[in-house]
Amino acid sequence: MSDKKIVIDGVTKGFGALSVVGGVSLDVRDGEFVAIVGPSGCGKSTLLNVIAGFERPDGGTIRIDGLQTTGPSANGIMISQHGSVFPWLTVQENVMFGLTGASHREQVELAGRYIAMVGLAGFEASYPHELSGGMLKRVELARALVVKPEILYMDEPFSALDALMSLKMQIELRRILDEERHTVLLITHDVEEAIYLADRIVVLSPRPTMIQKVFPVDLPHPRKLSSPEAQELREAVLRELGL
Repeated sequence: MSDKKIVIDGVTKGFGALSVVGGVSLDVRDGEFVAIVGPSGCGKSTLLNVIAGFERPDGGTIRIDGLQTTGPSANGIMISQHGSVFPWLTVQENVMFGLTGASHREQVELAGRYIAMVGLAGFEASYPHELSGGMLKRVELARALVVKPEILYMDEPFSALDALMSLKMQIELRRILDEERHTVLLITHDVEEAIYLADRIVVLSPRPTMIQKVFPVDLPHPRKLSSPEAQELREAVLRELGL
């Protein structure tokens, strides 16, 4: 059996006369973390939405577990920069929202486990307006993980946070991924975030976007971004981005 979880083959996408994705092909292995970086406005989010099934490609195909996709799949969850926590529900209710097929008691226990996993034990009864931005991101992460998705699609999930909180969330995410197996596609503007988290970094070209270069990240976890190897990789990715 192939270990290819996602196969993107010659995908193109445009809006009217505007060509956004110019032909992208990429294989993502089961359990792999792939970070996608590129110039602002190059079509990163559009590409991710196509892969996740929220947009239909104009050309090419996307296959997940060998099957061609025609829309969003139940085995994938999107976490975006805009946030999707329901303000009228408590932390516990938000995390339990997507759970089905189990008794209420089992759902409470499962939600409690993931609330604790993201460091929010004790805040189960709190409402979103009582939480900081970083805590809200933790709620989103718990809500995504509790349904045990095989694939996490992440579109600049920590971009609205300050630098320190963003770093804390990266560390938290890496810790969780060391405990649980997920295939992850991350869109980010932050090259250091990509180096800290990913197994591979895909650099996209300006629009209509194509894959310009792919960098393997052969560094053990936990990673020190100050290491010579990480700094050398950072410089190489930035050069590819024209910086």
